[in-house]
Amino acid sequence: MSTPEVQTWQLRARFAAALSTMYGAEVPAYTTLVEVSEAVNRDYVATHPKAERLGSIERVTAERHGAIRVGTPAELSSVADLFAAFGMYPVGYYDLREAASPVPVVSTAFRPVDAVELARNPFRVFTSMLATRDSRFFGDDLRPRVDAFLDRRTLFDPQLIADARRIAADGGCATDTAQDFVARAVGAFALSREPVDRAWYTELTAVSAVAADIAGVPTTHINHLTPRVLDIDDLYRRMSERGIAMIDAIQGPPRWDGPDVLLRQTSFRALAEPRRFREADGSVADGTLRVRFGEVEARGVALTRKGRERYDAAMASTDTDTDTVAVWGDFFPRTDDEMASQGLAYYHRGDPSAPVVYEDFLPASAAGIFRSNLDTDAEAATGADQSGYSLNWMAGTIGHHIHDPYDLYDATAQEAPA
Repeated sequence: MSTPEVQTWQLRARFAAALSTMYGAEVPAYTTLVEVSEAVNRDYVATHPKAERLGSIERVTAERHGAIRVGTPAELSSVADLFAAFGMYPVGYYDLREAASPVPVVSTAFRPVDAVELARNPFRVFTSMLATRDSRFFGDDLRPRVDAFLDRRTLFDPQLIADARRIAADGGCATDTAQDFVARAVGAFALSREPVDRAWYTELTAVSAVAADIAGVPTTHINHLTPRVLDIDDLYRRMSERGIAMIDAIQGPPRWDGPDVLLRQTSFRALAEPRRFREADGSVADGTLRVRFGEVEARGVALTRKGRERYDAAMASTDTDTDTVAVWGDFFPRTDDEMASQGLAYYHRGDPSAPVVYEDFLPASAAGIFRSNLDTDAEAATGADQSGYSLNWMAGTIGHHIHDPYDLYDATAQEAPA
């Protein structure tokens, strides 16, 4: 078979760029976030000789991750088929119901899975599905009504998904096909202007604002897009100086003088966006919803299973200790050489100067940012979880293998840097 004119990674790059343009038009503060991120990165590279140890400035500047939310296994399956056309595959299983701030969703992340593809364009989309089978959130009265609402809607044009399956199988498509396909894919995630049923949305908000954002509207949309920054503390300061309200804290590990690990995240607070509401009498009124925000991330070195156990213990300790940096030093060494020798982090072919970038997500951080951007949220009812959600359930439901992140990092560490 001849090489397609536009390969999957090129489609992925176009898709990421087009989504960013659309989201910037919908949420202007996101454009400010991108501009400040690029300024921070330029300044950081100019003053730090090893600034590109975790990726070239070109990659970091282009890098984005997005987040979307769907309601049903069928919708999640369509997402999996759509993203496969962009060379993005499910990696990891995240249960945000089990976070300290529980959210009624189970999630996976769609992204490239090998180092070469990640170097070309590392676009990722964290994708959450509403856990309607969990009776701790959805009682016997509400659950069938939520399921019926979700079953009546069609998030993705069946022709779009059919085209995606064909493009995924072919490894790309012709130039004229690419432009149309990317445009239709982006359009599937545009914010709907259709009126929202106020009573229904309010009822779901009593369960969770995230549940309302998923099942209280007839379409899905980009919830946030996330640029990558090399100094997230500087970014937080600069955004605040511009008068943009940020959430209260940076999620993830603290800033310290040792190797950055895993992922640090923060965001500006969700802004009130104009939306139209359908009232009980059938009339339509103007209003606002506050569910979408602008997130930013700083990525560090990927930790091994041993390192992740150490990380979890450190985070548990910092919950009760105000001197988090001092506590962090009790768990992690301050050099890449020691990190490598102790088997705590991944490095290409064991070379401490060549860290393997963490490409995935932290459920506690994701849940923390979700909750930090909500005015109010409800807690789950007590009781046992009998929903049956699991990694194996999700993989079987969507018909795609869900990659184990550690298997991917193990393979990447055996290779030279891309």
